[in-house]
Amino acid sequence: MKEVGIRHLGIESIGLSQTGAVHYNLTAPRLYEEALARREAQLTGDGALVAYTGQHTGRSAKDKFIVRDAATDANVWWDNNKPMSPSHFDALLADFLEHAKDRDLFVQDLVGGADPAHNLPVRVVTELAWHSLFIRNLLIRPEYAALESFVPKMTIIDLPSFRADPARHGCGTETVIAIDLSRMLVLIGGTAYAGEMKKSVFTALNYLLPEKGVMPMHCSANVGPDGDAAVFFGLSGTGKTTLSADSSRTLIGDDEHGWGPDGVFNFEGGCYAKTIRLSAEAEPEIFATTKRFGTVLENVVLDELRRPDFEDGSLTENTRCAYPLHYIPNASASGRAGHPKNVVMLTADAFGVMPPIARLSPAQAMYHFLSGYTAKVAGTERGVTEPEATFSTCFGAPFMPRHPAEYGNLLRDLIARHGAACWLVNTGWTGGAYGTGKRMPIAATRALLAAALDGSLSTARFRTDPNFGFEVPIDAPGVDAKILDPRATWSDKAAYDAQARRLVGMFIDNFAGFEDHVDAAVRSAAPRLDLAAE
Repeated sequence: MKEVGIRHLGIESIGLSQTGAVHYNLTAPRLYEEALARREAQLTGDGALVAYTGQHTGRSAKDKFIVRDAATDANVWWDNNKPMSPSHFDALLADFLEHAKDRDLFVQDLVGGADPAHNLPVRVVTELAWHSLFIRNLLIRPEYAALESFVPKMTIIDLPSFRADPARHGCGTETVIAIDLSRMLVLIGGTAYAGEMKKSVFTALNYLLPEKGVMPMHCSANVGPDGDAAVFFGLSGTGKTTLSADSSRTLIGDDEHGWGPDGVFNFEGGCYAKTIRLSAEAEPEIFATTKRFGTVLENVVLDELRRPDFEDGSLTENTRCAYPLHYIPNASASGRAGHPKNVVMLTADAFGVMPPIARLSPAQAMYHFLSGYTAKVAGTERGVTEPEATFSTCFGAPFMPRHPAEYGNLLRDLIARHGAACWLVNTGWTGGAYGTGKRMPIAATRALLAAALDGSLSTARFRTDPNFGFEVPIDAPGVDAKILDPRATWSDKAAYDAQARRLVGMFIDNFAGFEDHVDAAVRSAAPRLDLAAE
């Protein structure tokens, strides 16, 4: 076995015994060389690396499993997480080790969590060099000297060439993402989609941190010049990355954070931004990263001059770029900030019913956090070819091992303790449902958010929304007042009313499973069909 790079505790500790080379903690230039030499990827004209993931261009949510054992049995929300038996995981691990032993491997020693009191050292073992660069971009990179004493508390083995056996391994297909939260070991096989690695770390932190009183959040975060932090909840495609990359504020991170005793902290050291229809005009900071050495473009089509065509969704709508956080000019060096003054919940409403912004009471905030209404955006998951309405509790159900009430109660307590203002922002459709309406203008969203974050929107005139009971501004500087009233943007008012009643009914039906876990104030924050019908 040939070893390259710094290591302390080798991969032998998890049973890997290699005849191939093992590359420890290679930096970006060396990983470029390896990825290109192995024909895993190619260069763009600007020097970024572009790779293609083949069949899997998004997360394989139905192929993700958590080992059900004595420790996890009572702590995991099994209605939402697929169980795998310890014996099936043992068989899978044995076959992973056998499959890997004659392959060259790439190892990165990284950290999930910018708060030293609540972080997770992670060792990531991959068979693809570009995967090693991807995860090096996405997680926090320790100082090089610190790698000599690095001891992982979690290990990920990612082998896209592995094919699972459903009968032997207790899974559903040849693709598998299996997480053992007792041994803190993750096995990813049969998919080259790199996002599975980062979401496995997120899943582990979502399991570990609530017991420490830390709220794990599927959100982006930024902070203003006066230290006023804000968090933005939302699923992929709702605008977390875009809206948090504001040149007037410092970016803490774009996707995953914790809220603990000292404030908010990033779980990651990079960003994983969607690039479909990316433009320099609308998203200049993100666009600039796609022209930098070290950035990994995923499933982005190149033209004959090796220029990325961000309008081309022929491979997938879920095209992405992965880059270190410091590629954003105004990014935080520490990945940390104080307690948020504003909590923003983003939704991409496919029905065209929601207003572009609404102010929430604390009870309404918990209601909408547990509801997690949005639209699945095409390509984010396999089988989703166009936006469709969905409810993803806590704005991240696929990554939440514990019951939503645990996260909801933590968030409610933190909001109350620190007096955060709460907002619901619709980045979805206006003037009609998906297919007839149009996407909310990003300029209007940015203007409304800026007013919310600087406090000026709180002094505006508000009306009570007849469908949901939250407060909606009647006017706001720089925003067409008509867009603030969704019904006014529809040419067919009766059609709007019908859509509103339909959406309210969906909220009510969805929340039925949570009613026994919340108090009367949260239950009373629900929309009412009798109001929606008026």
